[in-house]
Amino acid sequence: METDTKSDGVLTAGGLAPVLRHDLPASLVVFLVAVPLSLGIAVASGAPLAAGLIAGVVGGVVGGLMGGSVVQVSGPAAGLSLVVADLVVTYGWRATCMITLLAGALQLLLGVCRVARAALAVSPAVVHGMLAGVGVVIALAQLHVVLGGSPQRSAIENLIELPEQIIHNHTHAVFVGLLTIAILIAWTRLPQQLRTLPAPLAALLASSVTAWALGWEVTRIDLSASLDSWAGPVWPKGDWHGIIASVLLVALLAGVESLLCSVAVDKLHDGRRSDLDRELTGQGVANMVTGALGGLPVAGVIVRSTTNVRAGARSRWSTVLHGVWILLFAVGLGWMIALIPMEALAALLVFIGVQMVNMGHLRNLRGHSEVPVYVVTMAGVVLLGLAEGVLVGLGLAALFALRRLTRVTVRAMAEPDGRWHVVIAGSLTFLGVPTLTSELRAIPAGAAVDLDLNIDFMDNAAFEAIHDWRNEHERGGGTVDIDEIHDEWYSMAASGVRMFPAKTPPRAPDRWWLPWSHRRNGQRTGRQPLVAARLAPRDDSPAVPDLLAGAREFHRRTAPLVRPLLHDMARGQEPSHLFITCADSRIVPNLITASGPGDLFTVRNIGNLVPRLGSVPADDSVAAAIEYATGTLNVRTITVCGHSGCGAMAALLSGGEKAAGLPAFGRWLRHGNHTLARFIAGESAGEDDGPLDRLCRVNVIQQLENLRTYPQVDRLFRAGHLELVGLYFDIGTARVHLLEHPPIASRPL
Repeated sequence: METDTKSDGVLTAGGLAPVLRHDLPASLVVFLVAVPLSLGIAVASGAPLAAGLIAGVVGGVVGGLMGGSVVQVSGPAAGLSLVVADLVVTYGWRATCMITLLAGALQLLLGVCRVARAALAVSPAVVHGMLAGVGVVIALAQLHVVLGGSPQRSAIENLIELPEQIIHNHTHAVFVGLLTIAILIAWTRLPQQLRTLPAPLAALLASSVTAWALGWEVTRIDLSASLDSWAGPVWPKGDWHGIIASVLLVALLAGVESLLCSVAVDKLHDGRRSDLDRELTGQGVANMVTGALGGLPVAGVIVRSTTNVRAGARSRWSTVLHGVWILLFAVGLGWMIALIPMEALAALLVFIGVQMVNMGHLRNLRGHSEVPVYVVTMAGVVLLGLAEGVLVGLGLAALFALRRLTRVTVRAMAEPDGRWHVVIAGSLTFLGVPTLTSELRAIPAGAAVDLDLNIDFMDNAAFEAIHDWRNEHERGGGTVDIDEIHDEWYSMAASGVRMFPAKTPPRAPDRWWLPWSHRRNGQRTGRQPLVAARLAPRDDSPAVPDLLAGAREFHRRTAPLVRPLLHDMARGQEPSHLFITCADSRIVPNLITASGPGDLFTVRNIGNLVPRLGSVPADDSVAAAIEYATGTLNVRTITVCGHSGCGAMAALLSGGEKAAGLPAFGRWLRHGNHTLARFIAGESAGEDDGPLDRLCRVNVIQQLENLRTYPQVDRLFRAGHLELVGLYFDIGTARVHLLEHPPIASRPL
């Protein structure tokens, strides 16, 4: 995403055109969304209507200029309405403004101390559960207004009184509310060209005009009264413990909501990422200003921010301008607000409240087993109150995290050869000792045991449990072979090494990528050899080929990890790359590209050659792979990867001497004649280490050109739908180089 500022927040002469083209239209769209939402949130908060507009102006201008996100929009937030409503009842409106000001000062201090990222440690399940609970409370309260009555003090009271309110409803008020909600629901289903106005504004306009035209008896909004009674903030009176708690609550809730909104909005655009510390500082200044001016607390709000991005905003000037439009509207066209029925605003709030119970969040949390945290937080907010519900949710989230941190799985399996294979995974603490000892003591006495420790922590109780069992088992004639896959918790504790700090230094992985010979012979620099019995014939068992032993290793270690991924891929493949490389045993495509299952559609042959279309001798295997990859799999990239010390290129360079006695090999090498011609002509592909290395590099460039002889490849390449990439792997240095042509050049990745 392009930006229109030379330095952040400073408009340059050359940047005016993008502002007029992108940010000005986007600001008008956000303004039309923000006005009704600001008024509605003021109603839900029990604050003067003007307070919502003041917060909208300050959130746009101050928050937009000083915040850390270029497209986030700040303003009054529905998630804070319950807190504000409670503060207004407890301390009064002017004292609530002072609490907002103090909360802003605290946010400013936290931002200066650069602790913003700590807010991201709050479980999203708690945040989403809190917002869902607030939505339920708002919907229940404002539903009474839609029915022509007044909301009660708590959600339970609103729920109890709802049947009575339905029976004795005010007919005109109900009609206005139903009309507003119907338009809000239907608006998103209209064709795009008919949705020039945002849904909230369209719903309020339609309900206001209908109520005025039909002469319905509805409650009108009086903005002038709140403006005439404006007064500055005063110091709250009461228990100072409660005042401090209120300041903390407003500061933390507004700050966390703003920071999470910034992170979410970053996923919607390609521009500069948010500076979270600056965002928290900007929110602090904005809350100090809005508190001083008699406005609601402000926070980053996802609805307006999403609208801003989708409307094409490119910089913070869209946010700033939307605040200016709210100010001009309040000053010049504030009289129009008196035409809006209060019941229409209440219906808008009911709709917003229902939307805050986001089922998409619930589905995402279900995959991480965090639905109970969400549900408990939501129920706590509805039944107990906002602060109490959040605390209950945080406590439950902490218990879940502790449970996961101390979760251990122990699996003991008897193998066909009579050995036992035990896998212990997770965090080994005293809490897991009962499960651990129960499984270990079920192993028959005298058995040979392979014990894999795949753990990230082991306390003393767990160590003693394993160590005591091992000593007892070996005294009974059994053997225990312990293999620690990650950190060496057991071996360090057994040797008496001080286990502090609690983590051993990270070590290089030493499993699947080691050749069989290294694992069999224990050739691992500076470490004890991997258990030789795994991949080498045992004295007490028949010889097992390396390949079968490797498959067994895969079944034991890797298969449980990749099984869920491969299960999802079982129905078909969707690779993004066709990867053509040499059959050389030293080249492992997934290793040198750090790719996994489903990424590469791989073709391997001697010399990583791509026979030109129609060449002699004909070869259909590579051509078939190219056709299938581009025509059926729709790959986006074809990569040819050569390597140093290629045997096929050495044979070419020898004039065929090294292919003597290998007739098929000699015929295949004819496809490398164009490469040899380029080499003889003196062409190179970057720095090289001699003739063979130069020929290997030139060969990659030639094969990329050979790919263009296939009409499907050439057509896709010319249309920009397919990329051709040349890689060169230097085996001796384990470096991958990108070969670029034209001009021919080589650079390490």
